[in-house]
Amino acid sequence: MAEQARESILVLTDQQLKELQRQSGRENLGRAWFKFSRNPLSIIGGVTTLIVVLLAIFAPYVTPYPEHATIPFTDFANAGNPPNSKNLFGTDMIGRDIFSRSIYGFRFSLTMGLVVLSLVVPTGVLLGLIAGYFQGTRIDTLIMRITDIFLAVPPLILALAIASVLEPNLFHSMVAVSLMWWPWYTRLVYGLASAQRNEFYVSSAEITGASTPHILFREILPNCLSPVFTKMSLDMGWVIIIGASLSFVGLGIQPPKPGLGTMVASGTNYLPDQWWISLFPALAIVVLVLGFNLLGDGLRDLFAAEEV
Repeated sequence: MAEQARESILVLTDQQLKELQRQSGRENLGRAWFKFSRNPLSIIGGVTTLIVVLLAIFAPYVTPYPEHATIPFTDFANAGNPPNSKNLFGTDMIGRDIFSRSIYGFRFSLTMGLVVLSLVVPTGVLLGLIAGYFQGTRIDTLIMRITDIFLAVPPLILALAIASVLEPNLFHSMVAVSLMWWPWYTRLVYGLASAQRNEFYVSSAEITGASTPHILFREILPNCLSPVFTKMSLDMGWVIIIGASLSFVGLGIQPPKPGLGTMVASGTNYLPDQWWISLFPALAIVVLVLGFNLLGDGLRDLFAAEEV
């Protein structure tokens, strides 16, 4: 009877512990939302980003003329029309609806940002963790000197140089941006990991015989994630700007695909008379980048408040 009573108490205690963990998680989420919502600009950034993402996902259903962005299309009878009730952003010089093409342009910009960050963040974080943990060794010297070489070249110049020797398209522009973006995450995580490697919890893990991967990914990495997430949200806007810049000079997305940078470049030939051809795709880039920057500022303030 005593054994059964102890077992029932232990089961009840485990259930209570799980319930307390769930309550703690809900409370932490509530506090995080409260801190984030205190900054109106962060809310604006989050809502703007959410709207842009939804528009990009459901572009075939929300655009009035999806065929203007998905297939080669010309309508010279309606070419160069200014903004009107039928074409909210007007039409370009071959009659394509600029509003529909701008919404589809969000897809290419978001794709580029997501793909680039999904490549550079794991690479940069891994190299930064290794160099930071093995600080002062040959591994540290090798990784950080290679990083310094890449950082010594202006990012846009390096991306232009890489893209210029490849066939101009979306894939190669993503490769070019990825090759010049990873050092920033390596340098960031290197500084964070170098500071964490001397903490007591790392020394305790080493004394108990924990493996190097365990120390890197289970002990040090979780304490470096907040700045990494903040930088990712801010870098999303920068990657989009770099990608639009490559498209503007003809090294990115190629016509007839609706790249925002490509649309801005094609419209410059008709300024100032047909101003809407360049203006609205440029404003689309501004809205997209501003949304991610405001969201990143909110996340930075949120994580800073949690650390305090």
